[in-house]
Amino acid sequence: MPFTDDIENLFVLSDYKRNTPDEDLIADVKKVAIQLEKNTVTIAEYELYGTFHPSTLQRRFGSWFKVMEVCNLDASRSCLNISEEKLFSNLEKVWTSLGRQPKYCEMRKPLSEYSVGTYEKRFGSFRSALKQFVEYVSSGIENKSKDNESNCKVKKLSKENKEVVRKTKRNISDRLRFQILMRDGFTCKTCGRSPVTELGVKLHVDHIIPWSKGGETIADNLETKCEQCNLGKGNAFDC
Repeated sequence: MPFTDDIENLFVLSDYKRNTPDEDLIADVKKVAIQLEKNTVTIAEYELYGTFHPSTLQRRFGSWFKVMEVCNLDASRSCLNISEEKLFSNLEKVWTSLGRQPKYCEMRKPLSEYSVGTYEKRFGSFRSALKQFVEYVSSGIENKSKDNESNCKVKKLSKENKEVVRKTKRNISDRLRFQILMRDGFTCKTCGRSPVTELGVKLHVDHIIPWSKGGETIADNLETKCEQCNLGKGNAFDC
């Protein structure tokens, strides 16, 4: 019966594609590139014209950037224009604003400059982006903060006109700043305010002994303060 034939056609399993050989995945991407007459394929383009889902290729090869690489195609413009440092810097700002690890749905404007899709395209998944960000931050943890050590010693004259050799730069690197925030639990060490419990709290990382008064830019001399406490402190410190 025609009706029976329609039912049989309706309940047909699609092909299982998880075990598709790498060669077939690569060939399909190249086919789409030829079809588009381009030497690169974006995720959106492949999702529209490709046989497989883009996430299948991203899981297999690590990221869409790697997919382009194994297919001998040019990297998409989004991968070339946004550096990994900028993506990590943005992630650090979002994480700091929330006082915790950001969720998938929170990676959007105005909180995040880049969408979660941008991280998925670069790192294969948002989870992978978070993992690589944590590894990036953790790789620079050192009490003496080599990130801030100056190749050329900073020299400053004291009130007695004696030359004082400084071991570190005044500016706090993004990596060291985030390490201090993590260490202090994203909580102001003076008043206890935190973006985790109070929306809109802005945190700073500040020298305990001011750099201008001999304090170095090392973990032991840095602490987390909210914006109000930090601005109120000025250049004073407890002796």
